[in-house]
Formats: sequence, C-alpha cells, structure tokens
Amino acid sequence: MSILNDITTFKSFKSRAITPENPTGEKGKAAMLASDLGPCRKGRGSVPLNSGEETVLADIKGPGVIRHMWMTVRDRTEFGSFVLRDLVLRIYWDGNEFPAVETPLGDFFCNGFGERCDVNSLPIVVNPTGGFNSYFEMPFVKSARITIENQHPKDLSSFFYTVNYALVEQLAENTMYFHANWRREKITHPQQDYKLVDHLKGAGYYVGTYLALTCLERYWWGEGEFKFYIDGDQDYPTVTSTGSEDYFGGAWAFHEYDEKGYPHAKNYCTPFLGYPFQSNRDATRDRFETGKLNAVHAFGDDALPRHGLYRWHLLDPICFNNDLTVTLQQIGNDDVHLYERQDDVATVAYWYSTEANGLSERILGRSDRLPR
Repeated sequence: MSILNDITTFKSFKSRAITPENPTGEKGKAAMLASDLGPCRKGRGSVPLNSGEETVLADIKGPGVIRHMWMTVRDRTEFGSFVLRDLVLRIYWDGNEFPAVETPLGDFFCNGFGERCDVNSLPIVVNPTGGFNSYFEMPFVKSARITIENQHPKDLSSFFYTVNYALVEQLAENTMYFHANWRREKITHPQQDYKLVDHLKGAGYYVGTYLALTCLERYWWGEGEFKFYIDGDQDYPTVTSTGSEDYFGGAWAFHEYDEKGYPHAKNYCTPFLGYPFQSNRDATRDRFETGKLNAVHAFGDDALPRHGLYRWHLLDPICFNNDLTVTLQQIGNDDVHLYERQDDVATVAYWYSTEANGLSERILGRSDRLPR
C-alpha cells in the first residue's frame, strides 16, 4: 500500500502539534506548564468550552497539512444527554468566510445520535472511551482555523484535543481542500430523494459518507440507492448503488442468525466500510444526574431503531469537474414488496475540492439537531 511505501522516502517538513499546553504549536514550547507535581508536569490537558461561545482550538499559518486530530469530551451533563450533537466542529481554510467543515462533533467522527460507539476505519477511529481520531489529510496554503462552538446549555469545563500537522515549503499546484458537511431531514418525503450535497460547484473528489438513520417505520429500511449526479446530470445519475446496505459493503440486510434461527443485523468495522452502531434502547438516562432529590428514570428505555454506517471512497473517489449532487432514496421492503418510506435521516458528506471556501448554508440550530 502507498501508505507504507511513502514512509520509506524522506521528505523534509516541520512536525508540529497544537495542544492546550502549546496552543500555537510553537517549536520547543510544548509541555512547559507546571502542575502540583512541579514544572513541566502536565500543566494543562484541556480547555473549557463556555456555553454559547465558539472557541478557537487552532489557528495555523501555512502552507501545511493537518494529518491527525484527536479530541474527547464528556457526552452528557445534568442539562442534557446530547453533548456530541450540541458541539459544532468548524474548520476554515485560508481565511475564507464560510467553514469548509461544519458538523456536530460526534457525527464527524461517525458517532451520530449523540451516542458513543467504537469505530475502526482508516480515516476515522473512535477508541474507548470516546477517543475521537481523524486521519484525513487536510492541506492548506495560507491558514487553517479550527473551532468548536458549544451550543449545549451548560459550560463544559474540559475539552481535550491534539492537532498534529506538518509545515511544508509548498504544496502541489493541484492540491485540494478537505470539506465535511452535516445535513438532516427529520421526516423524509415519499418519492423525494434525500440530498447529502446539492449542486456542489467546482472540481474535486467525493470521498466519504456517514449515515445516521432513525427508523420511523417498521420492516427493512435499506433498499434505497445512493445516486451521484456528476457534471450536468439532470434526470438520471451517472453512478449509483443497488441498495443502501450494498453501498456500505454489506449484503442481504446484514443478517446473521442465532441458535434459534432468528435473524439480526450484524455490525462490523473495516478500513473503508462499516456499520458500527445499531440500537433500539434509550441509554441517555443511564447514570444521568439531574441534581434533583430522588430523581427517577420512570419512563422506560425503549427507543426508535437507530443505525450508523460509514463508507470511504478513498480508493474509489467520485470525481467531479464542474458540479456534484448526491442523493439517497428512502425505500423499504416488507418481504412482500418494495415501498416508499419516511424516516429521520442525518448525514455527513466528506469531499475534497479545489475551492477553499465552504458552503454558505449554515448548520441547523440545536433544537433541530437533537436526536429523537
């Protein structure tokens, strides 16, 4: 693989890391802060995120390449259980107005629904417990600014992070910028395909999809096709899948059978395709503290079925030269026939573009992002 071959050829660059102890990434300035243990002994491992504020995590002058990001934060407080949907991750390239990355923190790392799950893929890895890692390469010419906005109704005292990057002399002329955008339809419309990206302009590669699907109807949910309308396609796309589970590299509804012969969907994680999460249990009140005397979780733990899946087009990118639209059908199967479904669909689309600026359409507000 090229990832192994590349490491054997020396290319000179400057390795840097931004952390709460070295927020500028300056050379020879890491691990300087003192603690009760003395000088240079883990002085500050995290930063606070004040409610209602957008905190700058990194502001880097280029040219350079972000090669790894690690982040972690508590996933609930006494004011709510959906911190991972309440925190909005944004990345701005080269001083542009609109963020190229704008997505809830959890969804960016394939942890939708405000719930943690482990993910073992090539570009996104989530390790116990809630250690979020991104290995997407993110080059920039002039600058990179990474922020987190806390829309949770409580200050968060500790947000931990590291941004590993390289400063380089120059980037190739055709270097592209990384983008990621979150969308949601709380109820999809029959025979109207859900749009992950809509008339994306410019040239680039579409490189990944994360799907967080909450079923609002019974029976099998995954007959819908992903469609890629490329460079002027109108009525029909150029690239499509044969079904949702097929797009994510599975087959036959992910079924495996227990000792009694009953089928259930099997989860999996591979470098490029995965189905790391499914649940119909509400765990949001587990170990939940409200501060009220004798607070009781009295309304049970039933929940709507939820499914989280990813697909990375890193070896088979979808190339577009002028424009791109990506859609998903909501079609089900009740073992008798196909039927049009209405479900709650949220996605993160990931792509590289020759354009540094992001999309002008801003992310939905907090109340519209809350999971069912």
